[in-house]
Amino acid sequence: MPPPPKKAPTKGAKQILSENTATVLFYRNMALAATAFYGILTGALYYDQLTGWIIFLNVFVLVIYIGCYRMMTYISRPTYSDNSQLIDPGLDLNMEGGMGEHVKDIVILTSITHVLAVASNYFWLLLVLLPLRAFWLLWTNILGPWFFQEAPQDTEQSEKKQKKLERKMKRYQQ
Repeated sequence: MPPPPKKAPTKGAKQILSENTATVLFYRNMALAATAFYGILTGALYYDQLTGWIIFLNVFVLVIYIGCYRMMTYISRPTYSDNSQLIDPGLDLNMEGGMGEHVKDIVILTSITHVLAVASNYFWLLLVLLPLRAFWLLWTNILGPWFFQEAPQDTEQSEKKQKKLERKMKRYQQ
């Protein structure tokens, strides 16, 4: 018989706070590096081939970066008491399956797309994966379970109703 599973160790508030700060800085720097890489190489090599569509896609990617950065800073914002004691470190961005994980995935996909778009403009099509992933998460977490849930079984009430119906049937048969 395998040993019983041990409880996962929990993180302290200060550890969550420091990890959140490091995570936000890492993904901010990732977005800045991808933007700088694309901007420098495109400006140096492909400046004459810039179109309105490419500029629009770059602005769109920048909006995604800013939105993700603001989201990560908002959900990981710590709460302090009046005497500067840490009350709540905010949501753990490194928690598996949490909101922070999804936001980090968006930054990673957008950065990869931004860097690969230097080689070919067809790599911008990778951004189509963002709404597909959003729909998949919506389906698996909200819509799918809601559509396919079983009807609730109210056993206590159904037993009472069943007995009441049996009594009525006996009365009518006599």
